[in-house]
Amino acid sequence: MRIIIESSSKLMTKDEFEISFQRLRPMLIAEATKYMGDTGEAEDMVQDAMLRLWQMCAQLQSPVDGLARIIVRNLCLDAIRRRKPREGIEALPAVTGSGSEAIEHERIERMMAIVENLPDIPQTIIRLRHMEGMEMKDIARLLQMEETAVRKALSRARQTVRDRMIEQKDKQ
Repeated sequence: MRIIIESSSKLMTKDEFEISFQRLRPMLIAEATKYMGDTGEAEDMVQDAMLRLWQMCAQLQSPVDGLARIIVRNLCLDAIRRRKPREGIEALPAVTGSGSEAIEHERIERMMAIVENLPDIPQTIIRLRHMEGMEMKDIARLLQMEETAVRKALSRARQTVRDRMIEQKDKQ
């Protein structure tokens, strides 16, 4: 006897997509508002996410809730990263005056170069904590991580920066 198992996964139709969109929209707006803080920006993020999902409609299988939330989260995180333009070290005013100020400026340049070469998550955590001044609980909520995991990642990132600074100093 031969048993044939049919896959129950069928592709989503455009009508099913529209029904899902109407059902998901309030939840996605609430999710985006947690990140963006502004409902206008949250609406934009949800609209962008729905456009992306619509473009993939022919390949989607129901349910799309998880995928929609991930797309909204990633769009929000990208928007937050772009929100405050970061000035490069070269944009800092030229150091004039005592030699100790020049040494401090050089040390900051080296440290920023090291931070820029860290992997995405540790780099983001360092930037959010030390450059944006965010609290640990806010960083954890933003990155959807446990606060203890954020603390560990920040500690490891700081240690990496410290070790690389020491390595550079030893090479000189």
